[in-house]
Amino acid sequence: MTDSTRRSKLEITLAVLKAVDEGETKPTKIMYATNMSWNLTQRVFSDLVEQGLLYVEEVQGSGRSTKRYHLTEKGQNVLEYFEGARALLKI
Repeated sequence: MTDSTRRSKLEITLAVLKAVDEGETKPTKIMYATNMSWNLTQRVFSDLVEQGLLYVEEVQGSGRSTKRYHLTEKGQNVLEYFEGARALLKI
């Protein structure tokens, strides 16, 4: 992969926000939807939760706790803003 085909941090962030907005809440499903490695996915989740764009829901089931990620209002606003900008710029 060359540098010209690598995604920026912004593109990765928007891809994660969009996947969650489209209904993916499980970490592994989001990882596959955004075509990222597990380590990168974990770092991005941490950053987005810290920035208040996502929140984590701990779900108890089958004897263990699992995480689900959801958009916050701020995350929804960021996604709408950048999708609107992309539409205006036709990128």
